[in-house]
This record gives sequence, C-alpha cells and structure tokens, in this order.
Amino acid sequence: MLIDELTPHSLGALIALYEHKVYVMASIWDINPFDQWGVEMGKQMAESVHQAMQQAGESQFDSSTNQLLKHIQQLS
Repeated sequence: MLIDELTPHSLGALIALYEHKVYVMASIWDINPFDQWGVEMGKQMAESVHQAMQQAGESQFDSSTNQLLKHIQQLS
C-alpha cells in the first residue's frame, strides 16, 4: 500500500490498519503477536528490506516485494 503524501491523518490510518491486521491475524492463528521472538524476527526482516531499498538491482524477495521495491526506488 502506498500513499501520495504523509500527513498526520494518513499516518494514523496506516498505524490503525496495521494494528487491526496484527490483532485479527493473531486471533485467527491463536498466537501472541507481541512476544519477543516475533519482534526480533520482524526487526531482522525489516533490516533486509531496508538494505534492499538502499541498493539498485534485483532483490531476493518474492515478486510482489521486488516490484514494490522497484517502484520505491524510482520515486527517490
């Protein structure tokens, strides 16, 4: 999901969307989404995506993520 402009309203809407997504997925899967192991794994995954955003060229992610990274790189 991409937004045209970062405003307080759009940032709040994104945060609320992700909070709701995490709650619903955790309820369905009967897991605790705030356990420390899951948080650490999310940080590692975010770091690899951040590094890919800084580099030009093909990434090692799935095709959807690769296309999104290409789009972001074209914007910057």
